[in-house]
Amino acid sequence: MNTTGQSRIPRRKGAISRRAVLAAAPLAASAFIRPARAQGVTLNFWDMLWGPMPQYGDAARGLVAQFNRENPNIQVTYRSVPWANWYQTYVTAISAGTAPDISTGGGFQAVQLFEMGGIRPLDDFIEELRQSGELSDFAPGLVETQRWNGHHVALPWGVDIRAWYYRKDHFEERGVAVPTSWAELREAAKRLTTGDRYGIVAAGDSRGGHYIFSTIFNNGGGLFTPERELALLSDPKNREGLEMLSAIARDGSIHPASPGYAGADADRSFLQGQSSMLLSTPSFVDRAPELADKIGVLPPMTGPSGTKGTILFSNGVMIYQQTRQPEATKAFLRWWSKNQKQVWTQGACGNLPARASIARDAYFTDSAPRRYIIENYVPIGKMMGTHAVGVFPKLNTVDGEGTLHVLAQQIFQKRDLGQAMAEADRRLRDVLR
Repeated sequence: MNTTGQSRIPRRKGAISRRAVLAAAPLAASAFIRPARAQGVTLNFWDMLWGPMPQYGDAARGLVAQFNRENPNIQVTYRSVPWANWYQTYVTAISAGTAPDISTGGGFQAVQLFEMGGIRPLDDFIEELRQSGELSDFAPGLVETQRWNGHHVALPWGVDIRAWYYRKDHFEERGVAVPTSWAELREAAKRLTTGDRYGIVAAGDSRGGHYIFSTIFNNGGGLFTPERELALLSDPKNREGLEMLSAIARDGSIHPASPGYAGADADRSFLQGQSSMLLSTPSFVDRAPELADKIGVLPPMTGPSGTKGTILFSNGVMIYQQTRQPEATKAFLRWWSKNQKQVWTQGACGNLPARASIARDAYFTDSAPRRYIIENYVPIGKMMGTHAVGVFPKLNTVDGEGTLHVLAQQIFQKRDLGQAMAEADRRLRDVLR
């Protein structure tokens, strides 16, 4: 789920069981199938902070106010939920029978809460979108990223993806051509590394894990088999891809502070001119407008096997089992999904839109970096569970447990790749049992 600035969902060990949630929330089945009343419907909408405050919160509240004006029989109350302790906030609310009717959430939130009995399937809603033709407004395959165990557990609204950025001024200064393959990337990183400047800067936190995922996806590999079994070692394309990242580290082309850096540190190194390339978020384009003419987006690399890919996170909107007004809630969900352009144009949302109709707005098309990422990175983006389809609970553990962060640190520290991958495989198998 890891979108910009997000905390991670902890492992399910010790989590509240489905039975406990249902016992504590007796509204359950009979309550959420009652039709909405013609008048006087009040809904609670909880929304995570997807952009800087106060811009994002003001924009989102403004949208809710617009919906309320346009739909006087359905009034929505907006609550902004901070990322600190957000997981506990939702679990506690579900257990106490005080969950919202609807909320946004990270990529794996819906499947986690669905397993606890807290989320209402959206199968009927998705079918309505399919029959109306509205489903075609979403990026191909994106709606399936929120499907688990035969059910759609959320509707994607935002796409978080990792793209390669480069310093145009550094490339011009050193006479380096823009790379399009990992072999060219390695050579460019060597030539750009000079004095106290390095070809690439990375990080040892969750961003480090994103380097791992983006690299193996770039080579056609994947962490899981189609049967959702771990494939870190069994898929040779993973090793082949990570060999390239390891080789760049052994060349001395990756900033030596990278293993200890957080993502923000890596961004700062790049912006301050200490590094020439990095993997970062779509919202990175807004970090330093004064450097806009010096920063470009690299084309997606072609891996050793001839494929392209990068890590993509699909963030969704979900409806809760405890809602007494499912039809009114679906009406708001549909409206919000279609009309939320304002969270980007006024709220500086860090995701990219799931809907093509919103992505065609001038806010995106007039921004060369955003437009390039939408047109060239989003189509090749792959979910953390690749090669398995959809979302599944094991991804919660992988995202939050940290093994791949450590693997990235070890690669950046020039550790033996085979040994580092074997250690990561053992650790993952242990925590995924």
